[in-house]
Amino acid sequence: MMSHGSEVWCCHWKWKLHHCLCLFTTYIICMQQAVHGCYDCRTVLTDPSGVFTSPCFPSDYPNSQACKWIIRAPHGYIIQLTFIDFDIEEAPGCIYDSLTLDNGESPMNLCGITAKGLSYNSTGNEMIVSFKSDFSIQKKGFNASYVRIAVSLRNQKVIIPQVPDIDAVSVAETISVPELRQFTLCFEATKGNSDDNDDWKVFSYTDALLRELFSFGKTTKGHFLSISGTQCILKNALPRNAEFFTGTFQQLCVVWDSFSGTVGIYAKNTYHVVDCPEIYDKVIPGNGRLVLGSNSNEVSSLNGDIYNFRLWNFTMNALTLANLSCDVKGNIVDWENEFWSIPTSALKAENNLSCGSYLIPSSSIEPTSCANLGSLCQATVNATTPTPPTVTTNMPDTNRNDKPNNGGLFYRISIVVSSSNSNSVSKVHDVVAEWLNRTFQNWNYTVYVVNISIHPASIREGARQKRSIKSFSALALLVYNSTNNINLEEEDIRQKLISNNRTMEEGYQLHTVDVDPVEKCLAEENPPNYFWPDTRPTLTNFTFCHGSSVQTASRTCYLGLQNYTSYWGQPDLRNCTENAADIANQLLNLTGEGQQLTSDKVNDVVQKLKKIVNDEEIDESLGSTVVTIFSNILASSDSVLAASSSEALKTIDALALKIHFAGPSMSISTRNLALGVSSINSTSFKGGAFSVSPQNNASDFQIDFDKDQTSAIASVVLPPSLLKNLSQDEFEVISRAQFTFFNKNGLFQDAENPANLTSFVVACSIGNLTIQDLQDYVKVTIKHTKIQEDPKPTCVFWDMNKNGGSGGWNPAGCQVDADSNENETVCLCNHLTHFGVLMDLQRAVTQIDPQNTKVLTFITYIGCGISAIFSAATLLTYIAFEKLRRDYPSKILMNLSTALLFLNLIFLLDGWIASFDIDGLCIAVAALLHFFLLATFTWMGLEAVHMYIALVKVFNTYIRRYILKFCIIGWGLPALVIAIVLASANTNASRIYGKQLYGRDASGQGGDDFCWIKNEIVFYVTCAGYFGIMFLMNVAMFIVVMVQICGRNGKRTNRSLKEEILRNLRSVVSLTFLLGMTWGFAFFAWGPLTLAFLYLFSIFNSLQGLFIFVFHCAMKENVQKQWRRHLCCGRFRLADNSDWSKTATNIIKKSSDNLGKSLSSSSIGSNSTYLTSKSKSTTNTYCKRNSHTDNVF
Repeated sequence: MMSHGSEVWCCHWKWKLHHCLCLFTTYIICMQQAVHGCYDCRTVLTDPSGVFTSPCFPSDYPNSQACKWIIRAPHGYIIQLTFIDFDIEEAPGCIYDSLTLDNGESPMNLCGITAKGLSYNSTGNEMIVSFKSDFSIQKKGFNASYVRIAVSLRNQKVIIPQVPDIDAVSVAETISVPELRQFTLCFEATKGNSDDNDDWKVFSYTDALLRELFSFGKTTKGHFLSISGTQCILKNALPRNAEFFTGTFQQLCVVWDSFSGTVGIYAKNTYHVVDCPEIYDKVIPGNGRLVLGSNSNEVSSLNGDIYNFRLWNFTMNALTLANLSCDVKGNIVDWENEFWSIPTSALKAENNLSCGSYLIPSSSIEPTSCANLGSLCQATVNATTPTPPTVTTNMPDTNRNDKPNNGGLFYRISIVVSSSNSNSVSKVHDVVAEWLNRTFQNWNYTVYVVNISIHPASIREGARQKRSIKSFSALALLVYNSTNNINLEEEDIRQKLISNNRTMEEGYQLHTVDVDPVEKCLAEENPPNYFWPDTRPTLTNFTFCHGSSVQTASRTCYLGLQNYTSYWGQPDLRNCTENAADIANQLLNLTGEGQQLTSDKVNDVVQKLKKIVNDEEIDESLGSTVVTIFSNILASSDSVLAASSSEALKTIDALALKIHFAGPSMSISTRNLALGVSSINSTSFKGGAFSVSPQNNASDFQIDFDKDQTSAIASVVLPPSLLKNLSQDEFEVISRAQFTFFNKNGLFQDAENPANLTSFVVACSIGNLTIQDLQDYVKVTIKHTKIQEDPKPTCVFWDMNKNGGSGGWNPAGCQVDADSNENETVCLCNHLTHFGVLMDLQRAVTQIDPQNTKVLTFITYIGCGISAIFSAATLLTYIAFEKLRRDYPSKILMNLSTALLFLNLIFLLDGWIASFDIDGLCIAVAALLHFFLLATFTWMGLEAVHMYIALVKVFNTYIRRYILKFCIIGWGLPALVIAIVLASANTNASRIYGKQLYGRDASGQGGDDFCWIKNEIVFYVTCAGYFGIMFLMNVAMFIVVMVQICGRNGKRTNRSLKEEILRNLRSVVSLTFLLGMTWGFAFFAWGPLTLAFLYLFSIFNSLQGLFIFVFHCAMKENVQKQWRRHLCCGRFRLADNSDWSKTATNIIKKSSDNLGKSLSSSSIGSNSTYLTSKSKSTTNTYCKRNSHTDNVF
């Protein structure tokens, strides 16, 4: 019964617990959704104006928020942000909750209530607002409004003035109109619907005597163009009795050519030509004044608006006008601020302008009720909400002092408080903060106290006698939000504090009160020509860039929260760039015919062009000027172009990639350079072609985009499979193909291989992609610059990575087609880049045929494998048998075998590792291969040094820690070289080490990827130079050692001449391999002997480990005894009581015999070692360790 009751009781509570858990889980989920679902606070705002708030505003924001608003506007605008309400948890440095405002210059953190009512302007067309909250203490948050402000003329139209010389709109005085014999003029205009006047002018151009030289308008006869006082009635091009201009903008283009006496009119997608023989050979004088509207009271101005007025000093055809875009700027007059002098009253921003972006709506957003404002509607003196401005000017008015919303006023409050209580500084901080907030809470001014800091202080002498009284200095910042323009004096603040002294908590007393306004940032000029007026803290000043009427510079007056003083920030001059077209025209004149260009001047021109191409929008007009400048530069000598050739090529490539054009293709042709760009559709690409041919009776060239290149001097045919190997992302971004032709080759100078370039140079690329390893070849046909009677051409491309980044010719991936002849070469390439034809690319070096290449590769890999096996056998023999490694030569031999073993192993694995295409792994393998190669060279040199010491200085040299010093040199010196090489790379090791193609045939085909040294200087210094030093030293040691050996052997009379010759020959062979003399074959691989020495080099060096094993291990008597004792059995096994310890005399004798038998370094070294060891136990004074004649190292 009890058991059953217990079960019921347990089930009952389990049921309750289950429901409680369900309710608790539901509550948690609902609360999270309530917190996180009240506001989407990570968004991009692109509307012309709007309002956004912190999450859940006007309720308290939730904990652990991470919000981000990105406010974007089109180019030509800045963003003005106003905080209508602002209340975020306050802390020193805003370390808890904070709002971060990034205006494009420097982020600023805001918290507390300081920012309420303040406005902030961006320096560009984007502003980022970030808000974060921690895990505790929530506040109301903020309510902010934003609006974009137009600063570009592209976003505004001009109301044509109706009264001459009153608010006239004219071309700026800084713009000089040249003498015109032809022009193209385009503009858009409207005309009021209620205006029936048929006698008006759109613009007028006059000289200094107000004589009209050029105008366009309408009379009762119809629309006219007036040139130098002669009117041409456009009777068939524009309607006579109907209005062309209406209430909406209509574009009109006028083309005049003095040489033909015709006027072209392009309107409503139709091009008409009007013959006007009366204006034939007329000239429009320069330096006049161009105004919009009429210049006299006799004829009225067009009653309407005008927009996008552009003027060129050349003619355009119908096709060009049909494809004319907003990016094509007028080279005489353009619709940009710096070209015009326009009063503010004549400017009007509008949303539907053809070359602008949508602008600010006429009505601005303004919260009007407490429901929208939350707790903003508080008991203050007529606190109002600022209204975002309606912008009608081309410059934001941020410097006026009478604006109602230009930031709060700041006051420093410094007080001294005494306390009879023994409280901590934090307690005093809380008391003072509460008292200050209570003091100003119900005041008639909207003020806030922020950033309160407390420090212990001393008071007057009389009070100091009371030891129980402590004093504290309090510093605070008071912000007055002067929205109603009522002045607040510092004395009013002081009296308010003094009058509330008695309201302070019991035990605290106010002693002194000081109130000072925070100073403005004083006016100054920084940098020259940029004047900044007195500015209140937290405000940003804007001013026009020097010499510009559209670009703006800005500077902010900051408020330091440590000592509450104001200070200027650095001027932001990022927008103050010079006009690219003006700079390009100056460079064009600088590089024109008759100008003497030096290397420094060319480099300066290239750097300026690089900045233009990288920073500016490039249209056809600017692109044509840049190409012409490069053409002028190419006329210079090779020595002048050498220093800047690499940058020039990169800039030309960037220009082709960036230039804007209308229609299916675009080409620019000059005397020395031609550029063509064609639009391609990646989804329907079926191949393409470019060709360049000379124009009839012209020095320039003509680029064609057809496959029929009968008279072309250079052509490129792209296969249909060109885009097949691209990734999906690359495939989607393809939009153009670029083709460049170089008539002069001064930019292609290969310092490593100054071969004879006998062709023009052409370049082809697809967008900004790397096209390589194609299935079908790209066919490149290039005419020779001179006829070759016995041509041996090599198709090459310009490799930007060669010669340390300066570039060089590379035959990889290209081969000569059989269709080539003495007049032209046809190249088949599996990639796209700059192509050319070289004669004798390798100079006198004979190209190795594919058969010999395969044989050499086979010998190398087989030899290295054998060498690795026998190097390991040598090393294992000396490690296994301790008695063999007791002397110095054996230890040196072990280190040399170790270096050789790892050198061969890494070499064998190198090609396989390179196939993984892992840059970091390839760099590591290349560095290790380099290290063990140098270590091998070093230990060969140490072998020679040891022989010299053993045979020449045997009786007067004792070296302390002999092997340790050799190891430090043998391994440390190569490591030091590698470390220096890597340090010189400056964290970019790929410039030194990496994957390259080796073993190509004469046509540049074949070869294998290999991780090795890429930098030629590093290779020749650290490999060729390093070995050269070791080789010379080893040759010298080899000669000295052989003289010593031959001298000793010659004293023996019990051997025949034949035996002496054989022994000496064996000595030569063994020392040759031990000292690495065979590596010297590389120095003799030149001319007709190249192939023979390459075979010798491959055979002997790849088998070096085998030869060392044979001569210095297998043929040594003591090694053979150890093998027989431990590895053999039966009758071949040697007894363990073999003679290993003899007298000194017998040792010397035995060593001398070894010298004659094997002549290995080990036997030679053993001799010296035993002599030294024996002598130290005797009384011979010249051999004692403490003798004065010793040489101790």
